[in-house]
Amino acid sequence: MTRISPRTAYAGGLAALSAAGLLLAGSALAAEAAAVPATDTPQGSATAVAFRAALDVSRAESAGTTPLRATLNEVQAPATAEKRTLDVTLDQVNGDRPVRLLQADAVSAKAHVAGDRAEGTSHLVRARVHVPGLPALSLVEVEKITATATCVAGRQPVAGSQVLGPVTALGKQVPLAADGTATVEAPGVGTVRLSLSHRETASTTAAATSLRLQVSVDPLRLGVAKVEGTVTLAQATCRSPQPASESPAPSAPQSLTPTGPARSAPLPQSVAPSQGPDLAETGGSPLTPRFLAGGAVLVIAGGAATALGRRRGRKNV
Repeated sequence: MTRISPRTAYAGGLAALSAAGLLLAGSALAAEAAAVPATDTPQGSATAVAFRAALDVSRAESAGTTPLRATLNEVQAPATAEKRTLDVTLDQVNGDRPVRLLQADAVSAKAHVAGDRAEGTSHLVRARVHVPGLPALSLVEVEKITATATCVAGRQPVAGSQVLGPVTALGKQVPLAADGTATVEAPGVGTVRLSLSHRETASTTAAATSLRLQVSVDPLRLGVAKVEGTVTLAQATCRSPQPASESPAPSAPQSLTPTGPARSAPLPQSVAPSQGPDLAETGGSPLTPRFLAGGAVLVIAGGAATALGRRRGRKNV
C-alpha cells in the first residue's frame, strides 16, 4: 500500500482549497459584472435661424446661373446670435458691389439645451428682404415675426409661430388665405408665393417656420435676368432629451447557509454588506457574504482532509 506522508496530505488539501476558492471567486466576479446595467442618456438638440436664402441667379449676358446660399444668425445649442444685416456679393451682379439681402431693426436667434429641456427661438422686427436686381423694391417686408420650438423629455413637443402686423410683398400688402398662404404678382417684376406660420410636431421633435417665400422674379436690371428659389424667415427646431434611465435597486444577497432547522450562526454585524453607495467606495460588493461563507466551508473541509491524511499516515508507518 502506498504511504501518504502528513506533509503530502497537507499540501494536497491546500491545493484543493486554492483551486476551489479560485473557481468560486471567478464565478462570483462574472455574475457581478453581468449585473451592472448599461446606461445611455443622450442630450437633446435645438437650432434656430433668422434668415436663409437658397437662390439661383441668372445673368443677362450668360446662359449659366450663379447659386446664392446665405444664412443669418444660424445657431445650434448652446448659442445666441443677434446680427441685424446680411450683405452678399455676386460676381458681375450689381457692379460687383454688395447686395443687401436682409435688414432689420432687431434680429435674434437662440438655441438652448439644459437638463430635460431643449428650445430654439428666432425673432425679427421690421425686417426687409431684397434680392439681386431689386435694390429699391423689397421682396417682402414684415413687422414682427417669431418662431419657437420647445421639447421637454417625456412630454409632447410644442411648435409656435407668430406673424404680427402687415406683410408686404413686392410693394403690395398681402391678403392671407385661410391656410396661411398667399400669392403676389407684380407685372414686369415677378411672382412671390408666401407660406406663413408653418408648424410640425412629432413624438420627440418640433419645427416652426414663421415665413417661407417661393421666389420667381425677372427684374432685367443690374445685369440680372432671373432669380428663383426660396427664402426663409424665423425658423426653430428641437429634439427632446432622453430621460436618464433609473438604475434598478440592488437585490439583497442570498445566503449560502442551508435551510431547515439546523442553521449556522449568522455573520457578524461588522462584515454585513451595506446597501448604500459606500460599498463602491470601499471596494466591497453585495457578494462579500458569499465569499466569507464559501471560504469557511472550504477551510473546514480542508482541515478535515488534513487530519484524515495524518491519521492514515500514522497507521501506515
